[in-house]
Amino acid sequence: MILHVDMDAFYASVEELDRPELAGKPVIVAGDPRSRGVVSAANYVARTFGVHSAMPSTTAHRLCPHGVFLPVRMDRYVDVSREIQEIFHRYTPLVEPLSLDEAFLDVSGSTGLFGPAEQIGRSIKSEIRDELHLVASVGVAPNKYLAKIASDLDKPDGFVVVDEHNVQAFLDPLPVSRIWGVGRVSNQVLERLGIRTIGQLRATSLDLLREKFGNAGDHLWELAQGIDDRPIVPEHEAKSISHETTFADDIADIEVLRGCLLDLTEQVAKRLRDQGLSARTVHIKVRFSDFRTITRNQTLGEATDLTDELWRAAAEMLENRLPKHHPPVRLLGMGVSGFDDSGQSQSLLFDREERARQGKLDTVTDEIVDRFGKGSIGRAGTMDGSDD
Repeated sequence: MILHVDMDAFYASVEELDRPELAGKPVIVAGDPRSRGVVSAANYVARTFGVHSAMPSTTAHRLCPHGVFLPVRMDRYVDVSREIQEIFHRYTPLVEPLSLDEAFLDVSGSTGLFGPAEQIGRSIKSEIRDELHLVASVGVAPNKYLAKIASDLDKPDGFVVVDEHNVQAFLDPLPVSRIWGVGRVSNQVLERLGIRTIGQLRATSLDLLREKFGNAGDHLWELAQGIDDRPIVPEHEAKSISHETTFADDIADIEVLRGCLLDLTEQVAKRLRDQGLSARTVHIKVRFSDFRTITRNQTLGEATDLTDELWRAAAEMLENRLPKHHPPVRLLGMGVSGFDDSGQSQSLLFDREERARQGKLDTVTDEIVDRFGKGSIGRAGTMDGSDD
């Protein structure tokens, strides 16, 4: 059995934890609402005004001008995330983080010590609440896909169990939009076919789905059957580190996409440094509003954990290696692979000195952000549209 644990409005909840006077107020973690950045998190009060993560900050301010806009404090969230991970590891070593605020856990081998998977899920949920004063939603299911859907169904503070004998009964009534990858455009295609629920999708011929969606049709059909054979991959065994975000509304503004990509890059770079790793290959993933998904990658001359070097590669691919006149973007991801933990550099002396300077800059930036918040310092790439 697999658990999917997802912290509710994580960044905003940490801010409320550190500032109790914010309780009951619309809290929006986004920095300066006059900037062209994006919302990183919004608490459930702010969501009643239509504010959600990955929304342009200016839009969030228009919808909720009285909201409390706070800068991102990434180091603080990383620290809290470590504490959450420690709770996970009390129950199983098979933990696959997806981001700072969610992870999959394989507890199949832990039931002899801690009881059934449902009991383990409730224990983890209780310990997060009692020790960290934060709220998690938990899904318990036979595979990752089902566990993810289950954790999302009853937010906030949800707990949903999917029994292996009742998978179809669980899936069939749900709207097809619950399936990974089904966005607005693909949902419209399915609606034109008279397919609104997962049960209706399950009953649709595979040939028709292939005709309408190409290779993605096979993927849709498998998910409609509840099939997902992917194993849990603990972070120390992972061959890549990545983060991605799905936008509630498709994004066409390149500056908003740049801001999102920089946030993703900073998270990935931080995880690299935390694990003492460097990476040689940078990847971006883009899913457009028409359901088409593309990836681009760039291999660097030398493995790195420097935010600036990773960001330059990712930004170059976003700006220069996507199809011309492409549709708006529904999902954006950034990742790295080709790990090196030797700590050795092959650069020439001048380059080593520059990289050492960038490493110190990362350290100083982390310290400033930790103390004053992310809005107190920014990279030129997000401020003026250049990388200089």
